[in-house]
Amino acid sequence: MKEKINWKVNTLPHNKEEIDLEFLSEKEISKARDFHASFPQYKETPLVALDKLSEYLGLGGIYIKDESYRFGLNAFKVLGGSFAMAQYMAKRLGKDISELPYEKLISEEVRKALGDITFVTATDGNHGRGVAWTANKLRQKSVVYMPKGSSLTRLENIRKEGADASITDMNYDEAVRLAAKYAAEHNGVVVQDTAWDGYEDIPAWIMEGYGTMGLEALNQLRSYGVERPTHIFLQAGVGSLAGGVQGFFASVFGEECPKTTIVEASEAACLYKSAVANDGNLKVVDGDMPTIMAGLACGEGNIIGWKVLKNYSSLFVSCPDYVAANGMRVLGNPMKDDTKVVSGESGAVTLGLIYEIMTNPEYKELKDTLELDENSKVLLFSTEGDTDPDKYKKIVWEGECGK
Repeated sequence: MKEKINWKVNTLPHNKEEIDLEFLSEKEISKARDFHASFPQYKETPLVALDKLSEYLGLGGIYIKDESYRFGLNAFKVLGGSFAMAQYMAKRLGKDISELPYEKLISEEVRKALGDITFVTATDGNHGRGVAWTANKLRQKSVVYMPKGSSLTRLENIRKEGADASITDMNYDEAVRLAAKYAAEHNGVVVQDTAWDGYEDIPAWIMEGYGTMGLEALNQLRSYGVERPTHIFLQAGVGSLAGGVQGFFASVFGEECPKTTIVEASEAACLYKSAVANDGNLKVVDGDMPTIMAGLACGEGNIIGWKVLKNYSSLFVSCPDYVAANGMRVLGNPMKDDTKVVSGESGAVTLGLIYEIMTNPEYKELKDTLELDENSKVLLFSTEGDTDPDKYKKIVWEGECGK
């Protein structure tokens, strides 16, 4: 029997005073965007309007941010790691990040002041590649641990950036603890988007870095004549991307914040399970979490991101793998006149969910609850391209993970 999509309206106890959204305000996110723009490799990633698909599904518009073009790294993750690493260096120098564009960070003056730094992280691939790439560009070192089952292609891509990288025999959350242990023993700096008590600055900076995507998307929407999306769908692993982008839009629009749905892989749905428990506390998912959505295979949420999501998001959804696989196929085989988007397993799940909601009568209640109709302007983020090309072909060409 086909596994179902599960969903829960957010009825969690709200206390907006527990999280100050100032760090995700347009003013602060603009600093992150300006830092990213200081890299010679920076170029705004496209926001693709899928007009024909929108018409086919009965929506007013689908707009998807294609992060496969980000810094030539095929994924969005570099935005968070790079900004956090720069913020760490700025804090040690006693300066504001606005005073330290890329060229300043790689200057001899800064190198002499800071010396050699080793940045350490755990990753399924995209985040680690971003940390390794940034460390390389900043002329620093990086150590990267990957969970068991990680793609060898992703491992080699990280090593090509100069990192000391390896695949462990642990799940993602255990690999995070290993990275923290190594950093403590070798005077390294952990760059992780999973926040825990006592480790909150860097995860918050990573969330700010992800905000660059949100700011770019908002400006691009306005170029399409859309002042405000009615709906945003955000995929979540630990919840840093979702929290960063959700917090940015909540800060910009206040009470008029778009209706936001948080989407997870069913094998690693710690945020959805927390919403179902309805007590305000984060729940943990243990075990191997066997999902094709490697970037979402995280069982322990970011406590900062969770404070944003539980106070500002509308719904939480748990999706089986076939939803992501179908999203990949739809984006990779567009309707005539729509632009093709090469989207990986973690990048395509939100489009797959939209397609299922709008075409499957079984989810009419979810469609009605979200108020998705011909007036809806839907914003999505394709967070990765074909970062595992062999897997992409098996799913899109050969039909792996079909319904």
